[in-house]
Amino acid sequence: MQAIGFVSLWTLSSLLCGHLANPGEHEDVVKHAIKLHRGKGAVATQRKQWVLESCRKLSGLLRQKNVVLNKLKNAIRAVEKDTGLSDEEKLFQVHTFEIFQKELNESENSVFQAIHGLQRALQGDYKDVVNMKESSRQRLEALREAAIKEEMEYVELLAAEKHQVEALKNMQHQNKSLSILDEILEDVRKAADRLEEEIEEHAFDDNKSVRGVNFEAVLRVEEDEANSKTNASKREVEDDLGLSMLIDSQNNQYILTKPRDSTIPRADHHFIKDIVTIGMLSLPCGWLCTTIGLPTMFGYVICGVLLGPSGLNSIKSIVQVETLGEFGVFFTLFLVGLEFSPERLRKVWKISLQGPCYMTVLMIAFGLLWGHLLQIRPTQSVFISTCLSLSSTPLVSRFLAGSVRGDKEGDIDYSSVLLGMLVMQDVQLGLFIAVMPTLIQAGASTYSSIVKEILRILILIGQILFSLAAVFLVCLVIKTYLIGPYYRKLHTESKGNKEILILGISAFIFLMLTITELLDVSMELGCFLAGALISSQGHMVTEEIMSCIEPIRDFLAIIFFASIGLHVFPTFVIYELTVLLFLTLSVVIMKFVLAVLVLSLILPKSSQYIKWIVSAGLAQVSEFSFVLGSRARRAGIISREVYLLILSVTTLSLLLAPALWRAAIMKCVPRPERRSST
Repeated sequence: MQAIGFVSLWTLSSLLCGHLANPGEHEDVVKHAIKLHRGKGAVATQRKQWVLESCRKLSGLLRQKNVVLNKLKNAIRAVEKDTGLSDEEKLFQVHTFEIFQKELNESENSVFQAIHGLQRALQGDYKDVVNMKESSRQRLEALREAAIKEEMEYVELLAAEKHQVEALKNMQHQNKSLSILDEILEDVRKAADRLEEEIEEHAFDDNKSVRGVNFEAVLRVEEDEANSKTNASKREVEDDLGLSMLIDSQNNQYILTKPRDSTIPRADHHFIKDIVTIGMLSLPCGWLCTTIGLPTMFGYVICGVLLGPSGLNSIKSIVQVETLGEFGVFFTLFLVGLEFSPERLRKVWKISLQGPCYMTVLMIAFGLLWGHLLQIRPTQSVFISTCLSLSSTPLVSRFLAGSVRGDKEGDIDYSSVLLGMLVMQDVQLGLFIAVMPTLIQAGASTYSSIVKEILRILILIGQILFSLAAVFLVCLVIKTYLIGPYYRKLHTESKGNKEILILGISAFIFLMLTITELLDVSMELGCFLAGALISSQGHMVTEEIMSCIEPIRDFLAIIFFASIGLHVFPTFVIYELTVLLFLTLSVVIMKFVLAVLVLSLILPKSSQYIKWIVSAGLAQVSEFSFVLGSRARRAGIISREVYLLILSVTTLSLLLAPALWRAAIMKCVPRPERRSST
């Protein structure tokens, strides 16, 4: 067996020598190696002579390489000592010699890496899939590393070519006198070169050795054009600007975020086309829903479905569209807070705090019970129950838009209770995102480590409570000392120019969401608090700001609801329609019943009638379950099937929400108030 391994090893060496020799010898070497492998070749003496001859060629090439390396070192020293060459010429020649040195060394390394790879393969078991997978992974890593080195060498050759051009220009300038214009252009060229060197970050070289960075193989593709000849110049320009798309082996698609040359303005035309398409298609979809009596937001969701992966699949920049849609959530919650004054918040704060907590605990308890009956892991049951316990704040905010807020004097109106509970659920969302890593670890923990994980969860809860207290203190300071002078300054500066007012209010929103984010509380809560703080300045201030911000909110809300439609898959819903309808109705009914039960316990007797409206507003699943579900799927908490079920149930519950809301309004709200509420 050792003899066979020895012959096979040197057979590979001879094959590699054939690569380094001329192409005519390569075919003969391969044929001879195949004969030796099949036992049909020459006699033992000829076989030994062939192996020795091949090894002699390999050793000769290696000796020749060492001789060339020594000559290159001597040449580099000679160039550096040559006083007759300019600095640019020295740099070019030395750079060229160094690149050739790297090429020789990398070629030698590739030979012995290939020999080592064959030796490892011969020693392995072809029936062992794990061993074959590991061998394949090592070969893939070697190829990736070789590709990176070749890419770096190509970049260095481009730099050497640039140095050569500069050296030629300097020689030409020395041989002729320059005009004033040429001298100016030469100074500008040198200044531009210095600018490029200053702003270039060398991100590739700086990050390739960072821990956690992996080399990946990607495809760089351009859009298919009908007329390739007429668009050849356009493709070359896009290649230079870096506007092509990259696709990795996991089918993830990437676009340019920061170019190497920041002096050239660029635009992501895919993203522009996506926003334009969504804007145009949202109009007929919104009209259709208005005609049949549905809220326009469902038209925007339908628009996302038609343009998304389950429809025409014309949206290329899905992540960018979703990111822009998040600003729709921010401005929607700001306007909600603008209508939700601190006085009303103080009036219902106990209900807003207790209600969501009780509902979440009951949902988790029911989830664990059903999980035990269906033999589902506790971590998965807790996650699914928590996801389903959240309700959609943007959806309910649209329901409440323009509705009458007050009822009888001293009573609690339903909008205050509903919005307060939704804001508390947003706080719970931030808490759950913070606890999710611990939930992941708890899934595979022993009993002793579970105690540690519970303690860690309690510590996280303490941190969240501390963060909420810090947010409350910040809001108190802003309300007492800052918000009044700040708005008066904005109002004074914006007379005849609404641009300053819009910019100032937007900056305040972003400041508040940044503060809550830094304090490990959800950004959505910061947007809501920004509106609540400004509403403390009076009704006239609220009306003025609302008239400026509402158009921005409306456009961004269209993008947000369309981005929800990108994750709706009608074919999956149709295939599993019976199961999904049963699950959705079960979730909606359970949330409605639990909300009625909790509100019956915590609402005062004079306001018991609003429990039906508030429960109807809470009886759907928040769109943030998309975010939580995607994170849980990546972390392994839930499977792909459960993830699709959560998405489908969330979508169907949002579609059922308007009907349930209208039924509750018709039953509980007096007739003069009913028109504005619906």
